[in-house]
Amino acid sequence: MAAVLRGTKNLLQGLRKHGHSALVSSRTMASKTPVGFIGLGNMGRPMAKNLLKNGYPVIASDVFPEACKEIQDLGAQVLDSPAEVADKADRIITMLPSSPHVIEVYTGPNGVLKKVKKGSLLIDSSTIDPSVSKDMAAAAEKMGAVFMDAPVSGGVGAASSGKLTFMVGGMEEEFNAVKELLTTMGTNIVYCGQVGTGQAAKICNNMLLAIGMIGTAETMNLGIRLGLDPKLLAQILNMSSGRCWSSDTYNPVPGVMEGVPSANNYQGGFGTTLMAKDLGLAQNTATNTKTPVPLGSLAHQIYRMMCARGYAQKDFSSVFQFLREEENQ
Repeated sequence: MAAVLRGTKNLLQGLRKHGHSALVSSRTMASKTPVGFIGLGNMGRPMAKNLLKNGYPVIASDVFPEACKEIQDLGAQVLDSPAEVADKADRIITMLPSSPHVIEVYTGPNGVLKKVKKGSLLIDSSTIDPSVSKDMAAAAEKMGAVFMDAPVSGGVGAASSGKLTFMVGGMEEEFNAVKELLTTMGTNIVYCGQVGTGQAAKICNNMLLAIGMIGTAETMNLGIRLGLDPKLLAQILNMSSGRCWSSDTYNPVPGVMEGVPSANNYQGGFGTTLMAKDLGLAQNTATNTKTPVPLGSLAHQIYRMMCARGYAQKDFSSVFQFLREEENQ
């Protein structure tokens, strides 16, 4: 009994100290109340499914109604707009393609902030400009809500298996409440600092990923032209100093690995147009901070060229196919 009384006393002290934000943390950790999820694309759908698998009721919305069918069949409630989701849930996760989509979903005429409840916790897992995350956090704060950025790494495979990495930016006292939800979808939940720092980490990661994928594709293509078997070359790379995620987990050469987009005509996965968008974010932030990124800039140009030549909807590892076609022109 004494322990219970101490716990109650500590909780009340915390509520007095932190106001509504502490209410978010204490409430979200107390029970599995409904979670809103907006954006059910290649990444969002498996993330929402993992919430359902872990016993969280999901209230979902997507601009494309057909995207909602699978999780609706699994028991999720589907509503027509982000505002309606905000009216029903005080914890909302968004997974959207770009900055304009995030701005519309949060601040548009049918946006989350039109009906958001005071004390709500808003978690954005999109990859967007850090300055937009800061703007959304300021707008949410005016409505008495808390906004956190929590972009992800790991791709569709990790989203499906619940093994994503989340990079979280925002109020540190809310991190435990955020982590409670994100651990149903990921294995690495990392607090990065104030709002926008999660996006900064993600942009840096994706710039390196793009550079690494292009390097892997070039290397594999050269080896094949030199007469090496691609599976053998990949095996050698992956036991040598050239090993990287693009070579050992997501190889871009068809026939080298199963279960990756290169084994499925580069369908699914992380689209070339999204990689070009992320590299554009990296380029903008590099310009604003006067940071030299020569390889990042070149990678941006390569992925923009790919988008212009019919690769926009293919997985970004299709840069291998792009290079093969370039040599034949």
